[in-house]
Order: sequence, then structure tokens, then C-alpha cells
Amino acid sequence: MTHVTTSDGTRIFYKDWGPRDAQPIVFHHGWPLSADDWDNQMLFFGALGYRVIAHDRRGHGRSSQTSEGNDMDTYASDVATLVAELDLRNAIHIGHSTGGGEVTRYVAGAEPGRVAKAILIDAVPPVMVKKDTNPGGTPIEVFDGFRAALAANRAQLYLDIPTGPFYGFNRPGAKVSEGLIRNWWRQGMMGSAKAGYECIKAFSETDFTEDLKVIDVPVLVIHSEDDQIVPYADSAPLTVKLLKNGTLKTYKDLPHGLCQTHPEIVNADILAFLRGEDLQAERQEADAQPVAG
Repeated sequence: MTHVTTSDGTRIFYKDWGPRDAQPIVFHHGWPLSADDWDNQMLFFGALGYRVIAHDRRGHGRSSQTSEGNDMDTYASDVATLVAELDLRNAIHIGHSTGGGEVTRYVAGAEPGRVAKAILIDAVPPVMVKKDTNPGGTPIEVFDGFRAALAANRAQLYLDIPTGPFYGFNRPGAKVSEGLIRNWWRQGMMGSAKAGYECIKAFSETDFTEDLKVIDVPVLVIHSEDDQIVPYADSAPLTVKLLKNGTLKTYKDLPHGLCQTHPEIVNADILAFLRGEDLQAERQEADAQPVAG
């Protein structure tokens, strides 16, 4: 087990594969998952010679189940500790969903030379919750419902989400992968109920507007128009407008958990961005069917 210890004594678990002198890619997972959610990408980019790193956010996976610090500022601070401990420079930071918020907050305040590029995948910025400055956002009652369901029966909630909207398995004709559902549940249940509960506020109410404005490295924003977890219209297009050097890549009908259902599509576009190549044109709808398994 490999960990770094933060200033408040929290032990953050991480995986670190590949040559130490290769360009690092750091993966940031979504709620309420773990570094394991990036298995496909870790193997894919590791095989291409990158140094691939993924950590379990505090309260998640194999990291300490802390009572405090379940907020975006602390998450970003934990990342900074990991980066400093491993002395990562010229790194690419890739975040999915909540992890995209973590990447945004970290990169906005990162030391010069630490970050080369960033990628936000179906990510929560600029801000999810509906409010006066974000009239198109998701009503707070939706997140209150998540909190109530988690407190009442976390195990059932963590089955309902991957069985339904997360992977698009509730869409007509979807080919359901029982393995993905069980792996989502396994990762979620490894973490702390308290961290999972409090992270809902962190991912839904944190406003990343000012963070996005100060980021000057190239950022690829990937988002599916059929995302049922983080609605497209209130996220990716607004994020790109706030970035100094942002590129938007959209898919028509992939699910929120597209990195697991369609890695062959997402990995190819990430790789093209890392290599400075043009991203491929939009795929046809026939290519966007959930995987069997």
C-alpha cells in the first residue's frame, strides 16, 4: 500500500505505475469512487510509456476516512501534497465528474511548472446547483434527495446510480454490464459514509468560475450531451467560455460514465489532445452504445 500523509495526518492512497522519468498523467476520480475507476486509462496510457498516477480522495477507497476536510479546497490541497511528494512536473491532470472539480481547483493554484495540460471529463464546473447566478443549474432538492437516500440506505443508492443514469443503462436498448455496476458499488462502499455524504455538497455547490478564469494551460473539456448526472448545457459550454485556452469535445449520446463504457473513444481523443493532434470528428450514433459485459 502506497500513501502520502497530509499536514492533518490524513493518509492518501495512490498508485504510481511506469518510468519515473516519463511525463506523468494524474487521474482524479468521481464521487463516491476510487482510483480503481481509472483502471482502463491507467493500463492504456501506461502501455504508451506515460507515468500514470491515481489516488483515492480522502474518505474514499483506501485513504483515511477523515471526519473533516471533505471539501474542494482540502481535496486540492491533498493533491498538492501528493504532487510535491512525488515531485511531479509538466504533468497532465485528468478529472472525471467531481474529479474534474478537484483538477480545476488544484490547477488554478498549482506551482509554476507542475502542470502541462488538464482534461475535464463530464465534470462539475463551473457550478452544478441552481442559484441566482446559475439559473440553469440543478435544483438543490435533487442533491438533498441524494443525501437523504445515502443516509437511509447507502448500499441501495450505490446500486441504483450505476444501474440507471450513471452508465446510461436506463436508456432503451442499452446493453447492461453487471461487472461495471458491481465495481461501482464495490468502490463506493469502500469509502466513508460521512465523506460520501459531505462530498455531495462539495461537488454540487462549489463554484469554480474564478478558478477557470485563471487557468492558462491548455484544457480539453469532454462532455456528452446525454449526461444524466452532470447536465451538459450547464457545464461544458460554460466552462470553455471561462477558460483562456479551452477546447470543447462533445459526444451526442454517451453516458456520464463514458470512460468505462467507451474507453476506445475517450482514450483516443485524450491521446490526440496530449499529442497536439486534431480531435476526431463526432462519431455516429451507432458507435455510442453501452458495452456488453
